[in-house]
Amino acid sequence: MLKSYFLLILLFCQTTFAQTFEKDSINTNRLLLVGGLSTGAFVYAYGIQNNMWWKGEKTNFHTNWTQDWNASLGADKIGHFYFGNLVSTIYKNAFHWIGFTKRNSLLYAGLFTLTYQTFLEIRDGFSKQYGFSWGDFAANSLGSMYLFIQDSYPELQNFNIKISYFPSQRFKSGSNAYIIDDYESTYHWLSIDVDKLLPGNWDKYFPDFINLAFGHSVNGLNNLKNANHEFYFGIDWDLQSIQSESELLNSFIEIINKYHLPAPTIKVYPNIVWYGLKF
Repeated sequence: MLKSYFLLILLFCQTTFAQTFEKDSINTNRLLLVGGLSTGAFVYAYGIQNNMWWKGEKTNFHTNWTQDWNASLGADKIGHFYFGNLVSTIYKNAFHWIGFTKRNSLLYAGLFTLTYQTFLEIRDGFSKQYGFSWGDFAANSLGSMYLFIQDSYPELQNFNIKISYFPSQRFKSGSNAYIIDDYESTYHWLSIDVDKLLPGNWDKYFPDFINLAFGHSVNGLNNLKNANHEFYFGIDWDLQSIQSESELLNSFIEIINKYHLPAPTIKVYPNIVWYGLKF
């Protein structure tokens, strides 16, 4: 099955990317700088992740089908997508700064991010607690390549995943050492750029710095029999409506815009709650 999957990926790359590659103008010093910083970041991140997830008993490589969708009611799959999208955004800007063309930067950033995420999934495969997850791998693949897919299908640029955190009671009770590992403290948002979707001249009646947002979180993970999903509807601030003449500043804004800032929101399930500002 694994062999067939990668053969399918190879065929997809040959057909989809055949006309993607363009001539780059590489700055060697910038390439070495990004490579050095990436190596340092990899070692640092691996140390943290090893402490968070892999300190327990190890075993032979295996796939965990049982726990995969139960531990967080599937919320971790959105997190995997988001992480891939965030890191590929950072490297897209870095590769473009090095001298790669826009299209190649999107492609290489996605493949680079997917390689790292696949390494993490394989490492999970040797953990007795976790195991390799095909669901995580699929979410990683979509998230890391989403920028490239958006460039191929521009309509998708109006739909983006964001994240926000607010300490849950579970986290305050010491459930997790890091808030990013507590899915009750984690909120994922689908931000929709309504301004660009409106037909004709209607867009002038809708502020370009306001998006619509659909949010999701989970609750009650200490007892999965009583655990439930939570859904939200509100607005999202589109920071990328702010543009400057500085490419560096625009890149910084693009990355910050991956975080959902506090905004008016309504919880619509499992009960109705109004928030003046939802973090």
